[in-house]
This record gives sequence, C-alpha cells and structure tokens, in this order.
Amino acid sequence: MHPHWLQLARRFQAVSQNGLAYCKDPYDRERYEEIRRLAAEMMATGAGLDDSLPILDLFKTEVGYATPKIGVRAAVFDRERILLVRERKDALWTLPGGWVDVGDSPSIAAIREVKEESGYEVLAKKLAAFYDQDLDKHGHPPMPQHIYTAFFLCELRGGAAIDSLETSGVDFFEEDKLPDLSLPRVTPVQVKHMFDHHRNPAWPTSFD
Repeated sequence: MHPHWLQLARRFQAVSQNGLAYCKDPYDRERYEEIRRLAAEMMATGAGLDDSLPILDLFKTEVGYATPKIGVRAAVFDRERILLVRERKDALWTLPGGWVDVGDSPSIAAIREVKEESGYEVLAKKLAAFYDQDLDKHGHPPMPQHIYTAFFLCELRGGAAIDSLETSGVDFFEEDKLPDLSLPRVTPVQVKHMFDHHRNPAWPTSFD
C-alpha cells in the first residue's frame, strides 16, 4: 500500500473540496479551507518538502465534487516495436499520453496526444486496459492525485517523428530493449502488458 499519510491527506483534500463545492455558510467555508491547508501540509511533511504552498496551490485548482483524474496512454506498434517518447521534465521515456480534456472522449485524447507528442498519426483500435494508478501492483510512485489511466492500442497511420514542447525524443523500442521509463507515467509491467495485448488481439480489456 502507499503510505498511510498520503491516503489520509488525499481523503482530507477530497473532503475539503466537496465541502467547498456545496457549503453555503461562510464559517463552514473557512473550516473547509483550513482542512485543505492541513491536507497540503500533511502531504508536504510526508514527502519531506519544506514548503506546502505548491501543493496547496495544486489543491486550489481542483473544484467541484472530488473524483479521480482521467489520463490516457497510447500503445502504438511498428511490427514488434512500441512507440515511446522522452519527457522533457525528467528526460525519461513513456507511452504518449496525458490528461483527457473536457469535451474529448478518451480515444480522441489518446490520438491527439500521440500526434502532439510524437508527430505520428494513429487510429485507436482497442481499449486494452483501464487501471487505477493508486494501486501498488502497477509500480507507480506515490502521487498527490488519484488517477485512472486508459490504455489504448493504436494503429499507425502516418506522420513522422517530431519532438514537441513536452518531448525531446521519439523512437520505437523492442520489448527487451526498453529505455529507462518515467514511472509516474508508465511502468515496465504496463508496457510489457501492451506487448501481450498486441500479440493477443482477442484478449479482453484488463481492468482493476
């Protein structure tokens, strides 16, 4: 399991966000804002950070009823090689992907992210997996937000490798020659599972 302090801090943040979304009394609002501040302080202390303000600012951007965030990752194959992009933020590699924008379906978001981050044009063919990133079995490090990720198998249709504002490398890799991965985004177990889905197209969607 992820650290107990992280689970508590995220639950307190959700309580404060829900309270701020629906409360009418100004005194209640002050109480929920204090709960939010304490949740940020708890998370910063648990993570060994000196300043809780960046986390508090992150919490303030979350409004309305608290639910997990939705992200997408695209598994694009060229024969037996998978497409990966190198993130500028940590110089590590990942499946193309990102957040689902309001107004987009998950599959459209996956197609867009591939184009923006790699330069390739693809067609989403199958929802291969829908995972709760919070579960330890996937190997992600602890995150301040609760995230669900949809993994799509995509068919390569055209385009060419192009770096972007977010990526500084684009390439295809064989399963036994993967580079170092950006673990907050994707893990070796997940990439291997995409190879398994690619080799077994009749497999059903995997989910938690």
